[in-house]
Amino acid sequence: MRPLFLPFILLTTLSVQAQKFSPQEVARWKQQAQQVSITRDTYGVPHIYGKTDADAVFGLLYTQCEDDFDRVETNYLDAIGRLAEVEGEAALYHDLRARLFMDTTQAIAIYKKTPVEMKKLLDAFAAGTNYYLATHPTVQPKLLRRFQPWMPLMFSEGSIGGNISVVSTERLKAFYSQKKSSSWINTDFEKREREPVGSNGFAIAPAKSASGHALLLINPHTSFYFRSEVQMVSQQGLNAYGAVTWGQFFVYQGFNENCGWMHTSSQADSMDEYLETIEKKNGSFFYKYAGKLRPVQVQKVTLPYRDGNKVLRREFTAYRTHHGPIVGQKSDQQWVAVRMMNEPLAALQQSYLRTKATGYASYQDVMKLNGNASNNTVFADNKGNTAYWHGNFMPKRDPKFDWSQPVDGSNAATEWKGFHGVTELVQVHNPESGFIQNCNSTPFTVSGTSSPAPTKYPKYMAPDTENYRGLNAVRVLSRKTSFTLDTLIAAANDPHLTGFDDMLPPLLTAYQPTSADKAAAPATAEAIELLRAWNHNYSQTSVAQTVAIYWAERLLAKARARVPSAQPQLDYISFTKFALANTSPTEKVTALTEALDDLTRDFGTWKTAWGDVNRYQRLTGKVQETYDDSKPSVPVAFTSSSWGSLAAFGARAYPGTKKRYGAVGNSFVAVVEFGPRITARSVVTGGQSSRPGMPHFTDQAELYTTGRFKDVRFYPEDVKTHAEKTYRPGE
Repeated sequence: MRPLFLPFILLTTLSVQAQKFSPQEVARWKQQAQQVSITRDTYGVPHIYGKTDADAVFGLLYTQCEDDFDRVETNYLDAIGRLAEVEGEAALYHDLRARLFMDTTQAIAIYKKTPVEMKKLLDAFAAGTNYYLATHPTVQPKLLRRFQPWMPLMFSEGSIGGNISVVSTERLKAFYSQKKSSSWINTDFEKREREPVGSNGFAIAPAKSASGHALLLINPHTSFYFRSEVQMVSQQGLNAYGAVTWGQFFVYQGFNENCGWMHTSSQADSMDEYLETIEKKNGSFFYKYAGKLRPVQVQKVTLPYRDGNKVLRREFTAYRTHHGPIVGQKSDQQWVAVRMMNEPLAALQQSYLRTKATGYASYQDVMKLNGNASNNTVFADNKGNTAYWHGNFMPKRDPKFDWSQPVDGSNAATEWKGFHGVTELVQVHNPESGFIQNCNSTPFTVSGTSSPAPTKYPKYMAPDTENYRGLNAVRVLSRKTSFTLDTLIAAANDPHLTGFDDMLPPLLTAYQPTSADKAAAPATAEAIELLRAWNHNYSQTSVAQTVAIYWAERLLAKARARVPSAQPQLDYISFTKFALANTSPTEKVTALTEALDDLTRDFGTWKTAWGDVNRYQRLTGKVQETYDDSKPSVPVAFTSSSWGSLAAFGARAYPGTKKRYGAVGNSFVAVVEFGPRITARSVVTGGQSSRPGMPHFTDQAELYTTGRFKDVRFYPEDVKTHAEKTYRPGE
């Protein structure tokens, strides 16, 4: 398993030499471009009209490259396992992980067998991207100078396919580099401290809608600029509006004239780890299964990586069993194999076909493709239906095993027993409560008192726990009897930070000062009274919010070090309770005093409004943004979803900054009313363009940071009235 170094080749042979497109190719793409019309509205949103669905895909990829080619290319470097050729040796195990689950040979083979209509879309993906490069010779890709039609088959993750990102690269590295890890279950411990990402989805039934029409909130929480806002229309029945991940060719979260869909990240158990019992005989590895020995499958994988101005190659020996690739080990005799969904064609077909769904029954029928392994769905349509499905790809398993832990791979009883049908999933349809919410939380509170009963489902279907956003959403949606688009926006921006309902009372109780204590630490006494009077709502002007967040971060950091190493990862609510139970009253008060000192050191006074700390800034438009306290930025009231903020803004300080700058949270947000005509509003983080100085670089920043939305131009006449320019690809 020791990696081998092979002779280097010059970097210029891989990434500097220009890709040549033949005149015949360019002529063919130019002809297809004549079937496409693109109208940019006054916010720069592209409305793409094609004769066929493939023409619309062609136009979509062309506009994506116009707006942010760097992100399109970066996503494919990530997906096809070639990131190390740009970023260097540090990305090698990221690339190895990608290759263990899907390589180009497999993708090409699947492409060749793809049904004709889907193959047309894959061909259009490559054609639209390559035509952009052919007509923009000054654009210099980092590596990919020709896009191939099979590439999207390796990028179904991020849509609704198998999610390999849950496989720890640290554990992978420990195994394939033969460096032992202290934790065989999860070596990415630092992830516990990272800003949570996820999403919120709300659906409002006609009975709770002032207009009598179903309403939908689409509110993904992702890294900023992860998706762009588009409309795709064809004469073949496509008319989808919403958010598209850079480099993919379908609306991921959005709506058409009939229905809308919102995906939230799910903990529904769609993958399993198997402990394989390994024996070595005559230099070869075998694993036990059903009382017999089977040979471990072996494959050589050679990965190039950048090293200065040259490219080196490293060879790995990859292993797999019939359960899946080996991704780690518990011991020399027990290796860990992962089994997950690996049907990229089904994932792409489902991702695309749902954008043409005509209603509840139609959408549910598309779900029978079983291609959604990583997301829940919140749904509404123009017939008044609202619905929720928890996951989709769901293997049937023997319930006597604990599927939250690795299972014995030698025991045939741990094999999957087929798959649960769509009707067997945890779900609701037109709940009596009149609302649906999911905030990456348990489905058993999805509709308040009308939620499903957990006793009706196997535990592995929905191990998701509650979180502070979920509690907040149920509170907000339960208390109102009638919603409009305006009040739905207000609900999505409800300022209450539910987490502090739990966190602050123990601090206030712990503070029992004497007169001498108050005299010695007057700032602490004053801050306690400020927190005691605070309503736990966020605001740009709130000093209490600043103090509470700085204090809570300090306390949680202290408690994190006390979590037993063997302790399974705690959810946010459980960890908060652990922290409160495992810190003394003195430690709670001391953490407050230290937080005040931090604020005074950084800002001159602890009495600093949250908006002076928490900022939105966009300077470069690059995938890895830079931040600077001396340059203009915008105050933001909403905050990390960890505290229960429904509108999420994950921010932190960066090298050289005292202020905190957001990089993850609310991205594309929309509200939709499904009446006889679609009415919708939306906002994106900053703007449509990634180029500094362009009109649409930050033209939505003020809307975004204050929780306001723009009108969506869905119908051709509205688009025409608010058109900035109309053109064809290549013009």
